Amino acid sequence: MTPVHPEYILTLSCPDQRGIVQRVSGFLAEHGCNILDSAQFGDSAARRFFMRVHFALEDAGLSDSALRADFAALCQQAQWDAQLHDAGRKPRVLLMVSKIGHCLNDLLFRYKSGLLPVEIPAIVSNHMDFYQLAASYNIPFHHLPLAAGASEEAKAAQEARLLELIDANAVDLVVLARYMQILSPRLCAALKGRAINIHHSFLPSFKGAKPYAQAHQRGVKLIGATAHFVTGDLDEGPIIEQDVERVDHAMDVDALSAIGRDVECVVLARAVKWFVEHRILQNGDKTVVFK
Repeated sequence: MTPVHPEYILTLSCPDQRGIVQRVSGFLAEHGCNILDSAQFGDSAARRFFMRVHFALEDAGLSDSALRADFAALCQQAQWDAQLHDAGRKPRVLLMVSKIGHCLNDLLFRYKSGLLPVEIPAIVSNHMDFYQLAASYNIPFHHLPLAAGASEEAKAAQEARLLELIDANAVDLVVLARYMQILSPRLCAALKGRAINIHHSFLPSFKGAKPYAQAHQRGVKLIGATAHFVTGDLDEGPIIEQDVERVDHAMDVDALSAIGRDVECVVLARAVKWFVEHRILQNGDKTVVFK
């Protein structure tokens, strides 16, 4: 029987310089590791280097803790911003939704079908519309209402409860699957680099209410969706993925909306999958995505 070796994903970001790939590969070889997949990118403008390596630890005599300790020492010496992720661990993802459920439904289907390698410990909403959907997947549903025009105190209390749920469930990623509330700067800061939103257009076009009606009124020929990290600047966080579909004058608002919903689902699912597979590295206001 072929032995099963533990697998890891190494992600690295640092100032660009000669010899980084050699040092990484040399470290892995010296520690009995076999590289399964590797990708790297050097940003000449930012003078930064990015790397993702998927490898197997084939030396049965080397413990996980020893590997991590030696790698941490190398990173400190080389001044690398790097992490070792257990490739066999499914990241824990909390989903947030309001009253529009297509993205939530799509992510839950992908999760249940094994297409999305995650655990979903909770679904949070400011409405009760999808509590039965959550129950059908045996996922706890948390109703955190927030009335229109709620005071700053009420909003702070609701977000504090959300943070408690995130901490209690050891959440790795928060996904705003059409959660239609603006997060406070404090919450955005607390979730920096681990919250993804889906926006129903190519940013920054057609912000606000009824985006597809706005698009139809302007006679657009392409509609799209953008998945991005959440920041304190509304809908302007680092972009992870975008896609478009061609439309024409014969389509009404409902047809545009239906096509748009499909694009949103696909774009958000890609972004979530790439995040949980540790394929996304932030590069200032941009991202590097190793597909």
